[in-house]
Amino acid sequence: MDYNLWSSWLFCQELFEGFYFCQAQREDFFKRAKPYKGHPTIMRMQKLAKELGVVIPVSFFEEANNAHYNSIAIIDADGTDLGLYRKSHIPDGPGYQEKFYFNPGDTGFKVFQTKFAKIGVAICWDQWFPEAARAMVLQGAEILFYPTAIGSEPQDEGLDSRDHWKRVMQGHAGANLVPLVASNRVGKELIHTEHGKSEITFYGNSFIAGPAGEIVTSADDKEEAVLVAEFDLDKIKSQRHSWGVFRDRRPDLYKVLLTFDGKNPTL
Repeated sequence: MDYNLWSSWLFCQELFEGFYFCQAQREDFFKRAKPYKGHPTIMRMQKLAKELGVVIPVSFFEEANNAHYNSIAIIDADGTDLGLYRKSHIPDGPGYQEKFYFNPGDTGFKVFQTKFAKIGVAICWDQWFPEAARAMVLQGAEILFYPTAIGSEPQDEGLDSRDHWKRVMQGHAGANLVPLVASNRVGKELIHTEHGKSEITFYGNSFIAGPAGEIVTSADDKEEAVLVAEFDLDKIKSQRHSWGVFRDRRPDLYKVLLTFDGKNPTL
């Protein structure tokens, strides 16, 4: 069947409830975290999902007793909460000081059976790791979603990762033969930090890629936008099966991926 991604899904950016507070290490920002159960934004999105008949991945700052996570709850088109994913890869650098706030996620990579398709959802820095995308598609994900907050680097005005960022995710789509949706912030945000001020210009460029890694539609780096694309998921499934990249995998040779130093533990 043909599914229109943006009539079936409402997909916002990483930590969309407010500004990207991770530019600064500030104790008072922990007050922004709330428990998963009874979270007011999730509850509001459950009502909206049911009203509109859409699936909504809801990014939020989660408090779990003394732990904190960069999390996302997946709300199905009838308002049902399908479960939680906690961001696995946590960055730490100027402007993106997430290790101060977030524990590494403990859910593992997951897929969610929604009304319209089985989807895999990971968060921002996760999108740089091909292992995460492959893990989700191995579990049956038909579409990959990545909510994002990325832009300029406060320590280096000349560093622009925008094209690199897009190409890496296009590779995930092409290598796994699945559509991919990336939703990024746009505009400038200025925060007072422990060392003065920090400013990031988020470069937008939200996009939808097809199963060959091609850009189907894309936003620019200045304006908010709504993106729409259609895919025949049954046809893509047949292509994925016939292409052979999953048939010809050799998991017995990939044990080196379980190491940090590249030394095969079997040798």
